[in-house]
Amino acid sequence: MFWQTTRFRIDLARPQVMGIVNVTPDSFSDGGRHDDAGRALAHCEKLLAEGADILDIGGESTRPGAAPVPLDEELRRVLPVLEGALKFGVPLSVDTVKPEVMRRALECGADIVNDINALRLPGAEEAVAAHPGCGVCLMHMRGDPATMQQRPAYDDVVTEVSEFLRERMTALSARGVAAERIVLDPGIGFGKSVEHNLALMRRQRELLALGRPLLLGWSRKSTLGALTGRPVEERLAASVAAALAAVQLGARIVRVHDVAATVDALKVWGAAGLAA
Repeated sequence: MFWQTTRFRIDLARPQVMGIVNVTPDSFSDGGRHDDAGRALAHCEKLLAEGADILDIGGESTRPGAAPVPLDEELRRVLPVLEGALKFGVPLSVDTVKPEVMRRALECGADIVNDINALRLPGAEEAVAAHPGCGVCLMHMRGDPATMQQRPAYDDVVTEVSEFLRERMTALSARGVAAERIVLDPGIGFGKSVEHNLALMRRQRELLALGRPLLLGWSRKSTLGALTGRPVEERLAASVAAALAAVQLGARIVRVHDVAATVDALKVWGAAGLAA
């Protein structure tokens, strides 16, 4: 199975590691560490040296309770990093909900749009559909970052997430976006309780029926803290374990902060014949 993006046709026979580059002052686990272009590009180089396959660059925190970032500020954060990272010769993803950021990033040369809102803002579908070949990740989220963790409720979280993602794929298909450009993310921690997230983990294989590759982002999430009792800065082992579980259950891309540890674990997992 492949993921078609602007410059790359990504072979997903081997699980891909997407390294997180937060160009923000307030992300939940590394806010402020890479919040200018120079530091962010140095972090890109570090993640690539550690084995990242894809870089995911974002200029707006999506942690629970986060406030929206003005358009001009998000562009100021993201575009210089994207422009500088083009020289690395790897797939570049822009993590944004704003159609204008999508358009500007794609004009700059970005390969992928990673949207936690699944292209639901006016103009977002058009921004992706107008591009001849960019990749897109459609994620499930109930509510928005400011409100999403206020008593989330589902009758059956897996069924409802699946139905939502199928509807969003259908909407893109109607605009002429080829299925091979799309991957799907169930949105761990986005409008979901600990039990909702664990249900999505245990029943992750049911989402494979959607027919597109799955991208999972468990890294340092609060559910891992609930399971282990550890604060965000001490969730490395739990994050790696969650990434391995996601791959074992069919994910083809894992989005992580701790690239080196995840890459090493996947190499051992693969050598044991468990990550095929």
